[in-house]
Amino acid sequence: MQSKAATVEQYLAELPPDRREALQVVRETILKNLDSEYEEGMTYGMIGYYVPHRVFPAGYHCDPRQPLPFANLASQKNHMALYLMSIYAPGGEENWFRTAWARAGKKLDMGKCCVRFRKLDDLALDVIAEAIRRMPARAYIEYYVQQRKAAGVDAARPKGMASGRKPASGRKPAKARAATRTAPKVSSKPRSAARKASRKVAQTATREATRRATRKAVRRRAR
Repeated sequence: MQSKAATVEQYLAELPPDRREALQVVRETILKNLDSEYEEGMTYGMIGYYVPHRVFPAGYHCDPRQPLPFANLASQKNHMALYLMSIYAPGGEENWFRTAWARAGKKLDMGKCCVRFRKLDDLALDVIAEAIRRMPARAYIEYYVQQRKAAGVDAARPKGMASGRKPASGRKPAKARAATRTAPKVSSKPRSAARKASRKVAQTATREATRRATRKAVRRRAR
């Protein structure tokens, strides 16, 4: 559930005591092992840990106004959750995490990067601490940029910044293409309406001529 809390402290204060205590312990574990170039704050209605714009000006590609997210901590409707984006990193990061969790003797309830838990005892805090420690901000930025390049995007350049590339030969510039796409289409409805009206007039004239011819024929027979 997304909260409208403006600060982490306000977010925690809104929670029931048992959830507040559990999330506070996880929060302290994260902060003790978090690289100094990350920051903590409220993002997407949750407690967030992210690379600030002062370190990575391009921000998050989905919304460059937002800093690059690294982890989130939240109280959801039916559970609490820890989101670890670094799990996606290459080098077997996810395999390491799952193996380490199993060795801790804990049952892992995990989606792609979301570790779900109902109580603090469900968590392997040492594994969470190591997962945070293993990914300094600079290493995380490098991984992120590489992933965006693999997708054909320059992640180090804020969205909307000109690339300096010229349009391919014989191809319209982007603005011209956009103008072409957004140009209003001329509706065919007026022409269609005019054709219908013309047919109606012709049909009316034909019916009137037929009636006149019929009346003349009747008068001739009467004579």
